[in-house]
Amino acid sequence: MLPRLAAAALVVAVAAWIAPRGPSPRLRVFPAGVTEVHREIHIAGGAEVRGIPGRSVLRAAADFEGRAVLVVDGDGARVRDLVVDGNRDALEVRAGLPGYDTPFARFTRGNGLLADGAADLVVRNVTFRAIAGFAVLVSRGRNVTIDRVRVSGSGSRNPAGRNNTTGGILLEEGTRDFRVTGCELRDIRGNGIWTHSLYTSPRNARGVFAGNRLERIGRDALQVGHATAVRVERNQGAWIGFPVEDVDVENRAIPVAVDTAGNVDLSVYAGNDFREIDGKCFDLDGFHDGTVRGNVCINRRDAAAYPFGGYGVVMNNTNPDMQSRNVAIEDNLIQGAKFGGVFVIGSHNVVRGNLLLDLNTAHCNEDAARFGCYYAPGEPEMLESGIYLGRGAERPAPARANLIERNRITGWKMAGRCIARAPGIEAGWNTVRANDCR
Repeated sequence: MLPRLAAAALVVAVAAWIAPRGPSPRLRVFPAGVTEVHREIHIAGGAEVRGIPGRSVLRAAADFEGRAVLVVDGDGARVRDLVVDGNRDALEVRAGLPGYDTPFARFTRGNGLLADGAADLVVRNVTFRAIAGFAVLVSRGRNVTIDRVRVSGSGSRNPAGRNNTTGGILLEEGTRDFRVTGCELRDIRGNGIWTHSLYTSPRNARGVFAGNRLERIGRDALQVGHATAVRVERNQGAWIGFPVEDVDVENRAIPVAVDTAGNVDLSVYAGNDFREIDGKCFDLDGFHDGTVRGNVCINRRDAAAYPFGGYGVVMNNTNPDMQSRNVAIEDNLIQGAKFGGVFVIGSHNVVRGNLLLDLNTAHCNEDAARFGCYYAPGEPEMLESGIYLGRGAERPAPARANLIERNRITGWKMAGRCIARAPGIEAGWNTVRANDCR
């Protein structure tokens, strides 16, 4: 005869064995078909939400109220194999940008997925379509993986009918240790994939944007904003800055294939390939102590096809906490830029081994009246030159101690306008050698 305690333990074990094994309380599986969503679906820490791949649709109802269809409330959440339909036609609210002291997570509603302050988040194989806000908005996140996400037909407009940055994937407010890989974004009114932090907030850190495909993006395809140690690698894109009517021209938000903002260092932009850019290829505003290597940007049409077209690569220094220095721009192909190839300011930068081909399709300054070639007063050579050594951008930063070597430069009158210096930049301040101009 078994002792009383042993017998009780046996009864519990048998009961557990014969009890029906239902789904884990931390697992929620949505069925095939359309689930109308009227309010936020909350995902607890450690929970997994998934559907039947390609068949489970969460659709925001016309009376939907909430920050996002899916809201992550804790660490360790997993979201996969769903379609999220944001019903943009019914839920779009025309609004501008948040105030300088307000994160997007506290401002933008109608998002696809929102995670604020969550760690160890994985979003994989999820389709977002017709999202009024951001497809994915992660604020103050840690260890975030966004993989094989597809976004289409998303983003809202401001009161003037232009994009207001929304539609894509945003990581903000000091999000760190993140990866956005293998995603596809098409027909996005605002930015595609980007980081952003308020000036008073921690910078985003240690991230990767790799192997993504972006097409028909109204603002920036990729942007690294206020960040450190970010790698942007092997992304592809086309038709950046299209359709033209989506471009926020009133606020001078000219599209860029790979943009930079705030204070960005220790970062690498490498192996990216973009075609048909109505704007700039690389805007290095705030970029320092980093590398731009082995990228391709090609425009095939004439200057009139790119009303917001510009330089291939531009350095800038809007953020007061940085200096444009120690930037390597090497082995890139820039072809068909409307104006020049590379605009250089600051010190100890290297521009080496680049193919800067078919530049100045605007024919500056011969066609100055048509394309506004005289951009900066007193600097008539700025837009007509292949490489321009400037005296500053938002702040003074004379080009000094830079190395410009082994670049091949072709285009409109480039034999005589290959490399130019702004007034006040002396010939001996920079090393310029072995460049092929024709």
